[in-house]
Amino acid sequence: MAEEMRVVMLSGGSRGIGRAIVQALLKEGHLLSLGLRDVESADIGDLEDSGRVLLQRYDAEDPASAESWVEATAAWAGHVDALVHCAGILRRTPLLFSDGEQQDIEALWRVNVMGPWWLTRAAWPHLVRSGRGRIQVLVSMSGRRVRGGMAAYPVSKFALMGLCQSMRNEGWPHGIRVTAFCPSWVNTTMAAGISQVSSDDMTQPDDLAAISALLLRLPAASVPFEVAVNCNLET
Repeated sequence: MAEEMRVVMLSGGSRGIGRAIVQALLKEGHLLSLGLRDVESADIGDLEDSGRVLLQRYDAEDPASAESWVEATAAWAGHVDALVHCAGILRRTPLLFSDGEQQDIEALWRVNVMGPWWLTRAAWPHLVRSGRGRIQVLVSMSGRRVRGGMAAYPVSKFALMGLCQSMRNEGWPHGIRVTAFCPSWVNTTMAAGISQVSSDDMTQPDDLAAISALLLRLPAASVPFEVAVNCNLET
């Protein structure tokens, strides 16, 4: 257990896929540092009482909060071994957006791209020192192809996929392995009301969490860069 245990920083852990990954990694014996926008009002149950969870304020749009979170995690656990980027937002901004929708495009860029970038940059020295660093990024199938009328969201996710490739290249010599998660429809509140796929037919958060846990057990030579998970056949 001691050799398998990692100190994992995870954003977006209060709900959906992130919350499912939190539960799965706790069962695996990892120490978790959760970055939350509002620590006081977050629905985290009794996670903090486990003694293996640290709760810290984190705003993906604030680079200073990324630095503070990393520093607090290193002080708490002594090191950082892994990042799991689950925080993200969805806007249905089309290609021919109205003047009032420009702020949505900017928000998507700040949260979906720059948020993971700032946090990874802040944690990078710790991941290098770990010698077995892992980064998991919830990209989405929208980072591999564009369907329907949305434009700004997939553009942000394509950029995030590019960021993942840059992380992989930079981290490879240091034993850092990066995995881009690319699910299509997942049974979360974010997908509700958008997709015509029933919730039962969507990929379930617990299944993605099981994959996340497995990836942390794999040796560096066996960690895949991209995990595409699609609940329906696309043509």
